[in-house]
Amino acid sequence: MTSTETTSTAVAPAAGDRRRWFALAIVMTAAFMDLVDVTIVNIAIPSIRQDAGASVSQIQWITAGYALAFAAGLITGGRLGDIHGRKRLFLVGIGGFTLASALCGFAANPEMLVAARILQGGMAAMMVPQVLSIVHATFPAHERGKVFGLFGAVVGLGAVSGPLLGALLTEWDLFGLAWRPIFLINLPVGIAGLVLGSRFITESRAPRALKLDLVGVAMVVLGLLMLLYPLTRGEELDWPLWGYMSMAGSPLVFASLVAYERRKAARDGSPLVELSLFKVKSFAAGIAVQTVFGVGLGIFFLVWTLYMQTGLGWTPLRAGLTGVPFSLAVSTAAGLSVQQLVPRFGRKVLQAGALLMAAGVLLYLWEADRYGMGIRSWQMALPLVVMGVGMGLIVAPLTDAVLSEVPKEHAGSASGLINTVQQMGNALGLGLVSVVFFGVIGDRLSPEQVGPAFVDAFQHALGWVAAVMAVIFLLMFALPKRPAQHVEGAGELPAVEEKEPELVS
Repeated sequence: MTSTETTSTAVAPAAGDRRRWFALAIVMTAAFMDLVDVTIVNIAIPSIRQDAGASVSQIQWITAGYALAFAAGLITGGRLGDIHGRKRLFLVGIGGFTLASALCGFAANPEMLVAARILQGGMAAMMVPQVLSIVHATFPAHERGKVFGLFGAVVGLGAVSGPLLGALLTEWDLFGLAWRPIFLINLPVGIAGLVLGSRFITESRAPRALKLDLVGVAMVVLGLLMLLYPLTRGEELDWPLWGYMSMAGSPLVFASLVAYERRKAARDGSPLVELSLFKVKSFAAGIAVQTVFGVGLGIFFLVWTLYMQTGLGWTPLRAGLTGVPFSLAVSTAAGLSVQQLVPRFGRKVLQAGALLMAAGVLLYLWEADRYGMGIRSWQMALPLVVMGVGMGLIVAPLTDAVLSEVPKEHAGSASGLINTVQQMGNALGLGLVSVVFFGVIGDRLSPEQVGPAFVDAFQHALGWVAAVMAVIFLLMFALPKRPAQHVEGAGELPAVEEKEPELVS
């Protein structure tokens, strides 16, 4: 299935047509909804666990299932938009995301919630890749700089508002629904996006759409499930033999994937993964950085929430407010790193970010050990700000650093792969929580033992996160000292302008 259309199925809005700004607001709102949905759930996890009676592995799959489905569907979602129309896929995605949110909100049991979250991640993978593609098809080149600036602001706002919104909705217990409004809030937003999107978004397709690689997607999902499922269930099942066999078989599936992708590239030139990219040293190192970074973040954010609410007994609102300094530090440092620091100091900025994150984690570890159950929110502010600054120095310029030596004809494919592996790393980190956090919590704890046990487990997990940051620092030596500028044809913006938005997510 390929598309032969060269531009779009409808005339793009003229430069003076205000409809394109309505279209921008709609797709930005959808992107914001996805960003918030990732962070809003973490803060409500303890409430979900208590109210719904979810097990440890189910709690992990509520978050990891979304990340896994999102990662597996990103590139396929982009290609489906090229083949069948980006507007059409966007509307399918936002409609499905809204339906999945309703299923999450009305879930009768933890199993239904996990299934609905997986569906939600899959629908997000249909919706999110179309955002930049629709922007490219709707706005002339001289306006896109302003548009991508707005997109960056939306990302920052999503990082700050997600935990706070989740805390407020959980704390308010609207209509006695406990945690459910964190999902149900998507319903009016999604319905409005569906109605307005069908009216204001212009349909478009890629000049040359690649074929789908559903076999490649299936092999990626199988390999990850063989690794993640035993990790998340192993602790509560007392680590059965089949779990070790499944994890040992996962690398074999990925090796088979590599062989299959080579054959597919030679046969029809449309593999899921462009293997030639890994011959570029900086890209291969960057993919490793993104994956490991995702693992570290997946571990930290889940155990941090459990530590504050279950370990220390804080309310969701107090936990959400405690994270505000972190979010503000990330947003501030991200802006400075791209605009001022990286152009002057290059790769050293990213490495400084990894060291700062490690230092913040170790400072947090020291404070958690010193103050124990008596720690206060203000005492967490310093390590969280240090971690936030470090994260901001990494997340904003990392994509450019990874793409700087990639041939521009493959920049779109490379961009999609970067986002995919970060989500996969996040899913892997969430799976590892059962080992690095729940694995050190004893069974059959009395109520008075729960708090101290969670505090001790948090400290153990922080040691792992610090080690992950040290690995990232070392991997960054393989990145170019000074990333190439956009004008040289590297990075996401040129990927969009080079008519390859189908793989940019």
